[in-house]
Amino acid sequence: MRVAVDDGVELQVDVRGEGPGLVLVHGFGGTKEDFADHVGALSASHRVVTFDHRGHGASGRGDDPAAYTLDRYAADTLQVADATGLSTFRLLGHSMGGMVARRVALAHPERVEALVLMDTSAGCPDSLDPDLMDAAAKIALEDGKEVLKSLLDAAATLDTPAHQRLVSERPGYQELEARAWDALSVVMWAGTIREIAHQPDELAALARVSCPVLVIVGEQDAAFLDACHAIASTIPAAHLAVIPDAGHSPQVENPDAWRAALVGFLDTLGTRVAP
Repeated sequence: MRVAVDDGVELQVDVRGEGPGLVLVHGFGGTKEDFADHVGALSASHRVVTFDHRGHGASGRGDDPAAYTLDRYAADTLQVADATGLSTFRLLGHSMGGMVARRVALAHPERVEALVLMDTSAGCPDSLDPDLMDAAAKIALEDGKEVLKSLLDAAATLDTPAHQRLVSERPGYQELEARAWDALSVVMWAGTIREIAHQPDELAALARVSCPVLVIVGEQDAAFLDACHAIASTIPAAHLAVIPDAGHSPQVENPDAWRAALVGFLDTLGTRVAP
């Protein structure tokens, strides 16, 4: 389905199953297909909602880099939940999607029954340089995606042995990544990377999150491993699941262990649909 949000951008949304709402929010440069391997199993007990962020996948896009903020992505997430009939929901955010989920949970705690933060951080990760991120945004806007991609490939910031294994062993996965890259807006890329670089650190604010929380991180995800440990230590009663043999995308790099961690957490919540 297509959901038009309040500024007119249309988002591509997929809804499967019945039960408590489970909204899965993909990361920077990804698509809703990042969760495709698991939607079938999760929809057996949940109403699973996935969607492409603005400027990603099959969703619409805007022409102003300043419009791609974490608050805008959070507003989009809430409006997708509204459009799919979810007054409250369980919320999972991956990487940048985790930053978005964090914004939703802090600003609208009454909407979030439970929170899963996956391979993410409470601010700009310490491993990333905001000045280099600003420079990359400038290259994206002035020189285009081909030049940008060659620089990103050389930097290989989030590359891990688990990702290399996935690309070499899973037929079609490299092509899937290429399609996601081809579909994204370069304006979105520039605006979002600046937003990630200069966001305020909200680690202290996470101490007020009172819903059940699971923090998931791949053991090889050096850029976000410490950040996830810090989040899990800050949120009262949060549980940390470190996924072995996985990097930044454990849902595809070690899918069985990732699904076991997530389903085990969801099972503790029960299947009651909130009014």
